Amino acid sequence: MKKYLPNLRDYVLIILAAFIQAFSLRTFFVPADLASGGVSGISQLINHFTGWPIGLMILIGNIPLFILGWRFLGGRRFALRTAVAIFTYSTFTDLLVRTPLFSPDGAATALIDDLQGDIFLNTLYGAIVSGIGYGLVYRARGTSGGSDILARILNNWRGIPITQSYLFVDSAVILGAGFVFGWKQALYAMIALYVSGLVAETTLEGGGTVRTAMIVTSESDSISHRVLEELQRGVTILEGAGAYTGEARPVLYCVITRAEVSTLKAIVNECDPAAFMVIGAAHEVLGEGFKPLKGK
Repeated sequence: MKKYLPNLRDYVLIILAAFIQAFSLRTFFVPADLASGGVSGISQLINHFTGWPIGLMILIGNIPLFILGWRFLGGRRFALRTAVAIFTYSTFTDLLVRTPLFSPDGAATALIDDLQGDIFLNTLYGAIVSGIGYGLVYRARGTSGGSDILARILNNWRGIPITQSYLFVDSAVILGAGFVFGWKQALYAMIALYVSGLVAETTLEGGGTVRTAMIVTSESDSISHRVLEELQRGVTILEGAGAYTGEARPVLYCVITRAEVSTLKAIVNECDPAAFMVIGAAHEVLGEGFKPLKGK
């Protein structure tokens, strides 16, 4: 039973993510005429002209993309998880409006009425909520269908970076929506697309961004000792050599929190004012002193 628990958790996350995405679409994007990009955005446009159910259009629009994904991305895990994500998202999109949440006295209806006419707040709320949904899907090692599948296919087929693929596909949909809903809505839809990507990334990787430091110094022993003692952080000593002088120069590598950056700078300055230090950002750190690696 234990070996099935991670997969079960993933499918629960996918279903929860589908509900969150559908809620965001129905509560914020559709009432404000904000195209959400991808197949969902195209479905909104079709619904605008024909009145056909958005969820049904999402399901139909994803069928050819799902077949392409099966062909080019392959794998049973991809097929099952993507099928669950597409089906539950499209189902929730049409069924939610028939639940008590969207009744005249429902919480979602009250929220829609409260934000009516405020496109800025609809953009932010929609982006944040949908971004959480996307992040949960990615955490569950799944895809959300639509432009997600197309972006991965373009990446595998032509080597186009996934971020650029998303930009091409979703921007084309939002551009088309600009002719229908108006260019103000198109601009806010682009903003929503960007913000939801940031939120999805934070949901996936966590908000614990840390700092990495590489220090080229002739006082490696004293700096290492003080980092170990004062910051209680591990230090790795790498062997390096100056390209100009050819002299051996130890390079210290350590990972610290944002709050510890100023302390590290002070330590290095006091031990070796002539040291060369580079500080960068890491989105996630797994191992001793940070998040456990087990189960990742």
